Amino acid sequence: MAGKTTWAALSVAALLIGCAGQQQGSATGNSTTASAAPSTPGAKMVKSRDGRYEGEVIGTPAPGSRFSKLQIGMTMEEVSTLIGGPDNMIRHETGKRWIPFYFGNDAQRLQVIYRNEGCLTYTGGNVFGGGGSELIRITVAPQGGCLDT
Repeated sequence: MAGKTTWAALSVAALLIGCAGQQQGSATGNSTTASAAPSTPGAKMVKSRDGRYEGEVIGTPAPGSRFSKLQIGMTMEEVSTLIGGPDNMIRHETGKRWIPFYFGNDAQRLQVIYRNEGCLTYTGGNVFGGGGSELIRITVAPQGGCLDT
């Protein structure tokens, strides 16, 4: 019986050490890795304001448009203050939602729609309700059709 208990304790310890050894990245992954490829053809990868991660800009905002004032890494509150509130929004879970011991802020995504401008994608927070609301993708699509859900 003592042998089974020892093996169980060692297995749990190995699992916890393995999970704790994983590096926790920021909104879109580990900032020490090489540049990630864009998820959409034609998108360009842009560093966030603080340089912690890269986000995507799909399309080119027209000069003087609301989206031309935005930067990857802004919070939803900053964006709303700068360009006003969105016309619609959709929240969905990402695959990171199901990673055990994932404490990053990208377990959910929030996509907001601005009519005649396009969509903005934010991190939606972790499974415990914390974090989130960092701008990670700007999709310029004045004609609509920018949601990837």
